[in-house]
Amino acid sequence: MANFGVVNIGAVGTFVVREDVSESVLRVAIAKKLPFKCEIMICAARDVIKLASKDPFARQPSGPDITRFVNVLSKRLREPPPLPLSLPSDGDWLLKIIAIKGRFVLGLYRRQMKAISYLGKIEKRLGVPTTTRNWNTIEKVAKILRQDSQD
Repeated sequence: MANFGVVNIGAVGTFVVREDVSESVLRVAIAKKLPFKCEIMICAARDVIKLASKDPFARQPSGPDITRFVNVLSKRLREPPPLPLSLPSDGDWLLKIIAIKGRFVLGLYRRQMKAISYLGKIEKRLGVPTTTRNWNTIEKVAKILRQDSQD
């Protein structure tokens, strides 16, 4: 993978690929390195930069008990659900989806044990495979991508 200029971001399975390589070639190369079969989510640099260029969480609650996250979908949704989508309910939410932008689902969850179970329900609710990353990880990826585009 070194020939693709891969940078490990630190979050499990999150990488930046610095070389120009087709998605199909990259997908095969990653799959060959894994000892198990899994969904491989590949996002174009421009999409990640565009997502991180605005603050989608600006009008949302924040604080030490709130985590901002992004789910990357394996493919775009045909019919996104009405938003915001709060689980378990609007008044007493533990997880809230605030926006869907292309293949990115943006949301918040409260730092409570029950909230983690709702993260797993997003995939079932949307009907496509997903992977979840903290918003801080997305910002870190975008920063590297912006630096690479300036070099």
